[in-house]
Amino acid sequence: MSSKSYSIASIPADGIGPEVVEAGITALNALADTLKTFKLEFTNYDWSSETYKKTGKYIPDGGLDSLKQHDAILFGAVGAPDVPDHISLWGLRLAICQPFQQYANVRPTKVFRGTQSPLRNCKTGDLDWVIIRENSEGEYAGQGGRSHTGKPWEVATETAIFSRVGVERIMRFAFEVAQKRPRKLLTVVTKSNAQRNGMVLWDEVAKAVAKDFPDVTVDKMLVDAMTTRMVLKPETIDTIVATNLHADILSDLAAALAGSIGIAPTSNLDPTRQNPSMFEPIHGSAFDITGKGIANPVATFWTAAEMLEWLGEADASKKLLTAVENVCEAGVLTADLGGKANTKEVTNAVVAEIKKLYG
Repeated sequence: MSSKSYSIASIPADGIGPEVVEAGITALNALADTLKTFKLEFTNYDWSSETYKKTGKYIPDGGLDSLKQHDAILFGAVGAPDVPDHISLWGLRLAICQPFQQYANVRPTKVFRGTQSPLRNCKTGDLDWVIIRENSEGEYAGQGGRSHTGKPWEVATETAIFSRVGVERIMRFAFEVAQKRPRKLLTVVTKSNAQRNGMVLWDEVAKAVAKDFPDVTVDKMLVDAMTTRMVLKPETIDTIVATNLHADILSDLAAALAGSIGIAPTSNLDPTRQNPSMFEPIHGSAFDITGKGIANPVATFWTAAEMLEWLGEADASKKLLTAVENVCEAGVLTADLGGKANTKEVTNAVVAEIKKLYG
């Protein structure tokens, strides 16, 4: 069989990042070895908060040039108790996303077979969403500053940036995602009743772009109302598009409603494919459980499946996710999902399921 090879940059970074990335690579290698339809070559980058504390930098000089040579990036988590969060985030994750124009952040969420939503009446299939997050500007543009620091009259400004080109490209991407899903339903989330400039621009661009997608049904929600809809009527939602900040918050809520933030994946995509895209679990560094061997690797497995699909290995992506869901359904779950398995036991079960199904 023909076998295409992909070069993957691995950045485990902080907290449970190394634990779940190791699990993800183990599952990916097992899948590649079993299917024999593609190969993966991993290059590890030891960029972390420890690196920052030793060298003053998360990414060494020329680091982005090295990253650019890869087909994709598998990222763990960044953040450490003894490094301010805004330094770690801007020093590593955003330092990759922004120069590489990974402007589309895609966060699928669903209730896996064998897991349970905390919502009373939510069954498998009722909650199956994709949240599209604008990933390059908005509230995380880094514009603003502080003056009169430490004085009673100190002022801090955080300016949200919304450009027509930025809004239009994420809106068009979101419509394309919605168009490919069975329900062809897109919810545009803003806060245009209170934010009368940037959010009104979002509304106007959404209305204009919608004309190019007559087969997609569009509805509009204010972000506060969207939180109640997600909880009370999850079955009415399919694809969501929102700003950098709003979608960041909504996607964490979505992961919790699906059962655990430990199963949710993220794709940071450059849809032009001029730069490699980066794939990471949502859960963050979770220093409270670091080193205990109990981190849930499912988010990284799903992240790995999203990476395979982006690379063009859609069949392998589906097969990996099927194996993971089968393991969940068999009750091999970490504590956050109500089980007793540790990271290694879940990983071993997924590897065994891959070999059983496809060997």
